[in-house]
Amino acid sequence: MEKACLECGEKIVGRTDKKFCSDYCRNAHHNNLNKDRKNMVRNVNNLLRKNYRILEQLNPNDKTRASKSKLLAKGFNFEYFTSIYTTKTGNTYYFIYDQGYLPLEGDYYALVRRI
Repeated sequence: MEKACLECGEKIVGRTDKKFCSDYCRNAHHNNLNKDRKNMVRNVNNLLRKNYRILEQLNPNDKTRASKSKLLAKGFNFEYFTSIYTTKTGNTYYFIYDQGYLPLEGDYYALVRRI
């Protein structure tokens, strides 16, 4: 009984448990299976990277302050962050890896870097 490649349908030569005729077909098959999920992950990672660069650019000295309008003008997206840290006093910091921000009064944010 001849087996056909799961990706292209070509005849498989070699081991009896092979599913693909080549490495190319094996990679193409698995890339097609994961395409939708990878797209979402890629988009979220790109947004996180962009947010990180913005915070890094506005906060070169590890602690500063910036207005919400300045962050938004640079394209910052407040919906994406990697972690939340709440202090004993109840302040909630939002972090993108080691760069973080704390909402202040008057549409300002304290920008910090976790060392």
